[in-house]
Amino acid sequence: MFKKLSTYLRDVRTEMTKVSWPSREELIESTTIVIVLSLILAVFIFGVDQSLSNILKLIL
Repeated sequence: MFKKLSTYLRDVRTEMTKVSWPSREELIESTTIVIVLSLILAVFIFGVDQSLSNILKLIL
């Protein structure tokens, strides 16, 4: 059991050295894009929801 855990942790360490981590600037840029696009999508969905709700109120 301990040998399997030790092997697993060694493999994890080896794989983590292969990861290419983004720079701070890339991370900030990507985060900003995700937040802005999420806000735009939220506003769009809100608008569609309100429009459909108003249409249904007129029909019913």
